[in-house]
Amino acid sequence: MGKHNPTTIALVDDDYIFQLTASRMLKSADDSAHVLQFSNGEEALRYLLEHAAEQDKLPDILLLDINMPNVDGWMFLNDYATFKSSLKKNIQIYMVSSSNDPSDINRAKSNQSVKDYIIKPISREGFQQIMNASLN
Repeated sequence: MGKHNPTTIALVDDDYIFQLTASRMLKSADDSAHVLQFSNGEEALRYLLEHAAEQDKLPDILLLDINMPNVDGWMFLNDYATFKSSLKKNIQIYMVSSSNDPSDINRAKSNQSVKDYIIKPISREGFQQIMNASLN
């Protein structure tokens, strides 16, 4: 197998404990993984806009929580849709939530920017599957 560039994952979640455990599990799934952490959608949008032309700074995968202060996951997706074509990388967005409400799941899956909907908590195997899917 050829050497791959390190995978960059952005965690967009206001839950510090989730960020900590997700970051650890992602690193254990791929020790070369680079993890960016944002506590709300506004911070993540600002980062993406600032680095839109810098492919190596953009995440390969973005794990997006639904319920956050200021800019929640849905607002993030609305704003993201307005500039995603200007990004130098196609980012795989996974909606991550503790909600198993069918309306949330259907809303996420009907958004063309969202690759999948994942219900928290996420197992080590779940993180491994996300990482593997991004490499293919």
